[in-house]
Amino acid sequence: QVQLVESGGGLVQPGGSLQLSCAASGSIFSVDTMGWYRQAPGKQRELVASLTSTGNSNYLDDVKGRFTISRDNAKKAVFLQMNSLKPEDTAVYYCNVGGLMVYLRTYQRYNSWGQGTQVTVSS
Repeated sequence: QVQLVESGGGLVQPGGSLQLSCAASGSIFSVDTMGWYRQAPGKQRELVASLTSTGNSNYLDDVKGRFTISRDNAKKAVFLQMNSLKPEDTAVYYCNVGGLMVYLRTYQRYNSWGQGTQVTVSS
């Protein structure tokens, strides 16, 4: 199994910054795409940003220029630096990681989710 542990959420004023972190552990053979999703009350979960193992990134239009995704492959960790936060960024943020894991001497694909961390942007 692959476990993800998130940290870094909280309450911040509009215009402020937060950094989210997510670390993967378990029987991991490889880590492919790492990403961050968010879900606001009454809304569907949406992709905020993703980053492949080859360095290709993708961002939700609403966060382009404000959020930056990065990863530390040695630590199997992904980060989301969020600047110029707006009230509409308020949501539970989830990290998502996919790749290959070792299970019973075979390689199997995994797609794991973090437990979610609350980000609230309010004055």
